[in-house]
Amino acid sequence: MIKSKAVKTSILKDEFYMKMALNLARKGEGGTSPNPMVGAVIVRGDRVIGRGYHRAFGDKHAEIRAIESASGNLRGTTFYITLEPCSHFGKTPPCVDRLLEVRPSRVVVGSADPNPRVSGKGIRLLRRHGIKVTTGILEEECRRLNEVFFKYMTTGYPFVTVKYAQTLDGRIATRSGRSRWISSPPSLKYAHRLRSLHDGILVGAETILRDDPELTCRLVKGRNPRRVIVDSSLGIPLSSKVFRDQDRVNTMIFTTNHGQQEKKKALGERGVDIRVVAGDKGGRVDLRELLKTLGREGISSVLVEGGSRIITSFLKGGLADRLVTITAPKILGKGIEAVGDLGIDDLDRAIRLDIKKTMRSGDDVILDARVKKGPRTSGGKRAGTPWHKIPGKG
Repeated sequence: MIKSKAVKTSILKDEFYMKMALNLARKGEGGTSPNPMVGAVIVRGDRVIGRGYHRAFGDKHAEIRAIESASGNLRGTTFYITLEPCSHFGKTPPCVDRLLEVRPSRVVVGSADPNPRVSGKGIRLLRRHGIKVTTGILEEECRRLNEVFFKYMTTGYPFVTVKYAQTLDGRIATRSGRSRWISSPPSLKYAHRLRSLHDGILVGAETILRDDPELTCRLVKGRNPRRVIVDSSLGIPLSSKVFRDQDRVNTMIFTTNHGQQEKKKALGERGVDIRVVAGDKGGRVDLRELLKTLGREGISSVLVEGGSRIITSFLKGGLADRLVTITAPKILGKGIEAVGDLGIDDLDRAIRLDIKKTMRSGDDVILDARVKKGPRTSGGKRAGTPWHKIPGKG
């Protein structure tokens, strides 16, 4: 009984410091991609003597920042790290080497690293050199923190968030196509924050033609995601706002149109990246091929903002991982529906959601959910180029 109580106390202590490391890791949100968010805490006895987190891609890793924040000899301390220490050279040297130099007596790891260049090697190296390693402390929370990184590492495809603002009766625009503004100002600001947390933002040609958006993060501080336009016929006009500031935010167009050489030349001169890809059975851009291409270029997360046809295609094709809906307390009746025909005749085949969060935003209600993977989805195929073989990543 005494031993059991001691073990339980030890686990609670480990969880306490791992929660501290998780809170540190979250500070890197929006800056580390395509690397993960990682936090590290150094403890001697019951006193925290060092802490750090990975702030930005290419910057020092969490373990190194924690070591640099500590003073004195670190031999005999305990390190709490949300993700397995790296054991390879990337943008920075291996963190395992630095840990072996300072010689802690124990390293507590939240989750193993899915990167094939690490994948247990860091843990094995520490144990081989006589350092005790405990794994799996708050593992689910640590994995959930880096759901984008885990999806990208294990499949090569970006993590896909589908987001739209709708009325209570499921309309994203009036019957004449007007959609500004369905949601409240606080919700619009939230949407811009969501943009800043993704590597890419994707819309269809219909959204460009109807709204002529800039697709930037004007309302919040943060990076602008790379703009991705799906335009099978290459019909959007050269005057569109998404073509005006390529020096600041790059735009990619995916099309199946092999012609219009003059237009392609004009867009190329503005710095627009045009990709001609194979079409699906309907002759439209194959979205799985599009995602495969984005993954190969280091884009680990994509925010899909519409329109209705694109939203429907991502859901119908089982390509969405996350769904964020902003519902305004308004009713339009006839109008443009958020989600079109998914080909579902049986309720048992409905797309199922795991609701993670609901919150008020102005007069609106925001729902944040994950799409449950089942028979309808097929998002487990590899993209062909593993993440660790993409030049310049690490």
